[in-house]
Formats: sequence, structure tokens, C-alpha cells
Amino acid sequence: MEPINHVHGRAIPFGRKNVDTDVVIPAHWLKTITREGLGKGAFEAVRKEPGNVFEDPEYAGAPILIAGDNFGCGSSREHAAWALLDMGVTCVLAPSFSDIFSGNAFKNGILAVVLPQDAIDRLMEVAKTDPIDVDLETQSVTTPFQDRFTFEVDPFRKHCLLNGLDEVGLTLAQADAIGSYEKRADNDLPFLAHPGRQAA
Repeated sequence: MEPINHVHGRAIPFGRKNVDTDVVIPAHWLKTITREGLGKGAFEAVRKEPGNVFEDPEYAGAPILIAGDNFGCGSSREHAAWALLDMGVTCVLAPSFSDIFSGNAFKNGILAVVLPQDAIDRLMEVAKTDPIDVDLETQSVTTPFQDRFTFEVDPFRKHCLLNGLDEVGLTLAQADAIGSYEKRADNDLPFLAHPGRQAA
């Protein structure tokens, strides 16, 4: 997982409320055995709407998505986070998220930032013309117009995102402690590692 500290760039001013994971990535895209390529299917139905922001070249490669209330509701498919990452999005700003989506986003290295609706409304306006800056270290979202919005983040999630630690990474970070325990267990409890041997 790539560390996240600072996300800067254009933001896609989507803003739609109650967007479920089937809108983020439709079910027929879930047959893949790899995470790559899911960005092509992201927001497939929305992309068919005339004048939608996802087909606007102005926002191509934008690392930030501005969403509406209750983003990521519906089914628990982790593919929604994978699709966002594959299209280049590493930060989503919204007034609220589905708990399951928020967890999946975190585990895949996406920063999900909760901000009040008035802040989201302001950022939607700025996003039409200018970049936005999200700083995880200072827990703030700023614009070129001196707007500054602070956000809360769970300290454990912040630590993991800043250091690029997923569940595997967290386990590997304890490699020395695990190795020490296994050596002690091999000496103190040899019958566990070598069933035929007896403890001394």
C-alpha cells in the first residue's frame, strides 16, 4: 500500500448523494481476478449521462473525488475501492460514508475525509476551476483562496495511511517480535514445533 500524506490536484465535483457501490463499480465488472482495469468500469452508468464530470477531460487523472452524503452505501464490495484507485483517486471528500466503504477505502490506501455539507459545497465550487490540497498530517483541506477545513481521523488509521501499512504491512512490522517469540517457543515448547520431541 502506498503511503498517503499529501494529496494535491484537481478534484472531481461529483457531489451526488446516496451513491452505492453498484454505481461506483457495476456487478458485471466483479468477475475479474485482478484489480487492474476496474477504473474503466467505474461510474459506468453515470458516464453515459450527457455532460457528466467523469468524461470531462478537465478532470482526467484527478486524485480527489468530491461526493455527496452517504457515499459508498449498498453492498460491501471491495472492488469499489479498487476501481477508485485504478482511476487514480486516492482521496474522497464527503459529508458521510457507509461504514463498510470507509473501512474498505482505508484498507486499500484511500483517504476518506468527512466534512460538513457547507464545506463540501464550497469545495465543489472551487473544484470547477482550481486544485484542492488535502494534508493528512495536519488534517486539513485547503484551496488557493485561503479556505481551510479541518477534519477528524482515527489515529490508528492515520498512522497506517501515513506509513502505507495494510494488514500485511502491520504484521511484517512486528517481524522481530514474532521471530523472538518463535525462538522462545521452540526452546520452551519444542513439542509444538516438533511433535515428536519432549520438553527438557
